[in-house]
Amino acid sequence: MNRCFWCSADPLYVAYHDQEWGVPLHEPRALFELLLLEGFQAGLSWFTVLQKRARYRQVLHGFDPQRLAALDDAEIEALLQDPGIIRNRRKLQTARQNARAWLSLEDPVAWLWSFVGGRPRINHFRDRHEVPAVTAEAEAMSRALRKAGFSFVGPTICYAFMQASGMVMDHTLDCFRHAELARGAG
Repeated sequence: MNRCFWCSADPLYVAYHDQEWGVPLHEPRALFELLLLEGFQAGLSWFTVLQKRARYRQVLHGFDPQRLAALDDAEIEALLQDPGIIRNRRKLQTARQNARAWLSLEDPVAWLWSFVGGRPRINHFRDRHEVPAVTAEAEAMSRALRKAGFSFVGPTICYAFMQASGMVMDHTLDCFRHAELARGAG
């Protein structure tokens, strides 16, 4: 079974590739979680973040934006002692900041999806060299998120978020998931 070039043989990565990546995501808390996790990845590998995702869900209250917006500095200091997460003060402070920004949006799901016209963009890339790291839509999303008060939302992070959440479907043509997702069989 052919998979995308970036997918290693690790069972965690295979499951993520086969079941999550590129599947259109509209559930608010899941989108918020993914946006934060993409920011946590900055400077690291996605696999590192995947390995820590379960612990993040525990210590970040299931990515509940209300609860994260209320994090105080003492809670952030305590999180910095947890070896099960990426211990980066700025990224943890950004989780609080981004939760507050998320809560200020009237309909964050519709707003985020508006950058792709409200429905998935299905790409037909044959080769990994064709898959972009940034697009005009990702640049626009990045600018809008920053204007709305978000951090760790550069254009590359936004495009990775768009790929992961199924806003764009970038499984390459040789990957078995391309055909399934292109016909809407999430």
